Amino acid sequence: MSSKPGVLVSSPHPFAVSRPFYRRNLAFSVSFLQLAALAILLAGFVAWTGLDLDAYTPFFATSTKPAYRVQRAEILARCAAIRQSAGPPPDFWGRDKSDRFERGTNGTLIRNAKIFTGENNGTVVIYGDLLLDKGIIRGIGDIPGRVIDSVENLTVIQAHGAWVTPGLVDLHSHIGLVSSPVLSGAIDVDSPHGPIVPWLRSIDALNTHDDAFQLAMAGGVTTVQVLPGSNNAIGGQSFFAKLRKTSDRSASSMIVEPPSSLTGEDDFTGPPRWRHMKQACGENLKGRAGTRMDTMWALRSAYNQARKVMHAQDDYCQLADAGLWDSITGPFPDDLQWEILVDVLRGKVKISNHCYEAVDLDALIRLTNEFKFPIASIHHAAEAWLVPDVLKRAWGSIPTVALFATTYRFKREAYRGSEYAPRVLADAGIHVAMKSDHPVLNSRYLAYEAQQAHYFGLQPHLALASITSTPAIAAGLSHRIGILQKGADADVVLWDSHPLQLGATPVKVWIDGIPQVPIPPKSGKAKPIEIGKGKDAEHWRRAPPVPNWDKEREEALQWEGLPPLKGRSSGGSVMFTNVTRVWTRTLGGPIEEHLSISKDATTVNGTLGESVVVENGKITCIGQTCATTSEEATVVDLKGGTISPGLMSYGSPLGLQEIAGEPSTADGALFDALKGNIPKIMDDSGGLVRAVDALMFETRDALTAYRSGVTLATSSLGPPNYIAGASSHFLSGLSTAFRTGAAHAMEPGAIVQEVVALHVVLGRTHPMMQTTVSVSTQIAGLRRLLHGWESRDKETGYWFRKAAEGVVPLVVEVDSADIMASLLILKTDVEDRIGSRMRMVFSGAAEAHLLARQLSVAGVGVILCPARQYPMVWDQRRILPGPPITNDTALVKLLEEQVVVGLGVRGAWEARHARFDIQWAALESNGRIQERQAYALVTTELEKLLGVREIDGESADLVAVEAGTIFNMSSKIVGVISAQRGVVDYF
Repeated sequence: MSSKPGVLVSSPHPFAVSRPFYRRNLAFSVSFLQLAALAILLAGFVAWTGLDLDAYTPFFATSTKPAYRVQRAEILARCAAIRQSAGPPPDFWGRDKSDRFERGTNGTLIRNAKIFTGENNGTVVIYGDLLLDKGIIRGIGDIPGRVIDSVENLTVIQAHGAWVTPGLVDLHSHIGLVSSPVLSGAIDVDSPHGPIVPWLRSIDALNTHDDAFQLAMAGGVTTVQVLPGSNNAIGGQSFFAKLRKTSDRSASSMIVEPPSSLTGEDDFTGPPRWRHMKQACGENLKGRAGTRMDTMWALRSAYNQARKVMHAQDDYCQLADAGLWDSITGPFPDDLQWEILVDVLRGKVKISNHCYEAVDLDALIRLTNEFKFPIASIHHAAEAWLVPDVLKRAWGSIPTVALFATTYRFKREAYRGSEYAPRVLADAGIHVAMKSDHPVLNSRYLAYEAQQAHYFGLQPHLALASITSTPAIAAGLSHRIGILQKGADADVVLWDSHPLQLGATPVKVWIDGIPQVPIPPKSGKAKPIEIGKGKDAEHWRRAPPVPNWDKEREEALQWEGLPPLKGRSSGGSVMFTNVTRVWTRTLGGPIEEHLSISKDATTVNGTLGESVVVENGKITCIGQTCATTSEEATVVDLKGGTISPGLMSYGSPLGLQEIAGEPSTADGALFDALKGNIPKIMDDSGGLVRAVDALMFETRDALTAYRSGVTLATSSLGPPNYIAGASSHFLSGLSTAFRTGAAHAMEPGAIVQEVVALHVVLGRTHPMMQTTVSVSTQIAGLRRLLHGWESRDKETGYWFRKAAEGVVPLVVEVDSADIMASLLILKTDVEDRIGSRMRMVFSGAAEAHLLARQLSVAGVGVILCPARQYPMVWDQRRILPGPPITNDTALVKLLEEQVVVGLGVRGAWEARHARFDIQWAALESNGRIQERQAYALVTTELEKLLGVREIDGESADLVAVEAGTIFNMSSKIVGVISAQRGVVDYF
């Protein structure tokens, strides 16, 4: 291939009927009469015996015959094979065991389960039993006793009516290619060798030691599509892998239905197995393929090359089928570089296409029609919901759309993505799959994507299908995975609650009928893992009821993904009716409860709760007898909802950028004092800066957070980038606290506190970055600053002296327990030197649980960021993952040692999920974290750790929630009550 971008040159492999063929000279000569006599005798023998000479040409051939002339039967079989459609063999459903069966595996009978089969778009639910044997499902529902009795070494599991689903299928993952922990020698996701590389195969780089395999299985994920990256227009061939460790321990043994191109076992009989390939378009390719125009030309050129090979094959086979062997002048035409693209054109490849914007989707659909091949699924597809009719014009069939639930606005082409997209697409008759793009999102929480899709309107059966049957069907593998049916693979999950309930956790997971969760002990007896405590009530076994989003969905469509988010404000008198709980803030103290009515109780009037009157942003009355003095008062029915304090977000660059991947929408690059000299104009060796100077108001992420009950945010200028490494620097400046719903910095109360805390980042070099300075250098620099060697009349010296004296918190972004231990020693040293008590806080803190007691003794607080840790890099590898892998979580461990803990997020788009993070953390604790304590994690405790002062009843915003509390996925935020501004904002 040419090194010039967008120019494709065919490999020098010859094509049929175009290559001159030269016969070798005969090794001996015979007379014409002898040859004629021999021919007559041979013809008579064939006629007498009825033999098919073509079938026996290898036997009768001499060295004078070219290879293609002595393999006519094989050629005819190959020609027949290229016309066959891909799919399971006709006898698949007659198999009595799986090709993946491991000898010694017991059969398993799951009794009395509520079985979501995945069939018919997820509408089929069976109440009964499930029998697993020899790696397949032997029976489902009402299973005859004779079938059960035929299974040897049967293990019986009593489900007691719990939900059972197929193993979850992640249609988009880079697991094993970007492995956990990420090391520079094991990043194999993209190729640097041009935009078109269909000959590459993800299995050739699949790391079988990825720690993420076990974590994903702990979330019920059993099968993933391992995709090459999206920096190439055609990134290569992908493969579906089961996540369990096999006895073979090889990457090949993990693949579901490996195609003959991988095994080399094709004898051209029976239908071929589906192959899979990754394509991409849009922004990611700009570094390697040029513009969008270059990308589409590269794709068209590649498919044109493949079409030439396909036509040569068709011409060749036409001659062979007609018996015109003398007209064939070469071997069967093929080309190893382009052979999978030929299979694409023959409809034997399931393409997964990375594509975001309408312009790219339109170009892709035109490509399919030009070359007449189908696309199985379009991934990310942030604007697909805006152009469903474009997708319906795809050649062959409508692609499945694989989406994030709420992960948007991280780059320009994701800016118009919407939480309402799954429902809009489903209403348009387009199948939707939810995916992780692991490690962008931790594949372990694939079910959370479906839960969010359901929360924002996707029907429950489609939401569950989106992570089971829908991706399996899109992959052409639904005969094996994604659907529980007799004869399918025994990949099964038993849940502690309905899988669409927030925090739903697998109790047991089987892959190929082999238990994966709980983790089989390597030796001795393992301590039982407690799962699902507190989920005994009947409502846990139902899909949660969700709010009505019809109005918001229509507005989002009307505004092409960018609807106004401000809402409307109203002063004066407001009466909230049917309120069941009221909590408010006290100065520096705990949250105070004013009203608490059981959700099952009713008042004497038969209402769902009591009334709350708000005058000019302040609550003036709570109770049945409350009345407003204004005839023009606004009345809001909360339908059994609540009023409670707003939440705070920390850890992301919320309010400091609009689009993470667009430098023009953010503050810009900071100078790093450990990597280069600070400009003289700063007149400060550290170049310390303030986040307040870069604040941006009314960003979409901030307003979305505001509409989700997050009314306050603290942001610093250098938060670490989760995947690509720390975009920040050793000194990441002074954070600021602001109101997420404010219009601009001059609005009263918009900036809550100009300077909140001093922030530094310590850690080892991220494998996706250029080398940073050593850890020892970082700590040496921090020691010098805290010892006061910088002049106090400069910003750096002044604020580090304040931190050393405990006037402001020193927030250290750190994950490694070893580095934390060094910092605790440094803290003691500084305090002994100047006789102070530092307010040190560790943020990120993936391994903080290993030092829980020492942190408590030292008085060092922790902000777990994110709340559910993932071992992305080496410094984070010793996480405490929680149920169903461990009984404890990092949060529980820290709280048990009385460490002050808060919860944070990494991405600005995640700030809106603070209320769900609270509930999830409490559920994972199995009753060890109570509601009030959980609430404090993103309110009072987080404020205390960061040094946000004087949030009380006069300055704290209150959030009005319809149909529930702020914590659950059945409620909806409908307004914010602002005492400081004297208004109520309605959404």
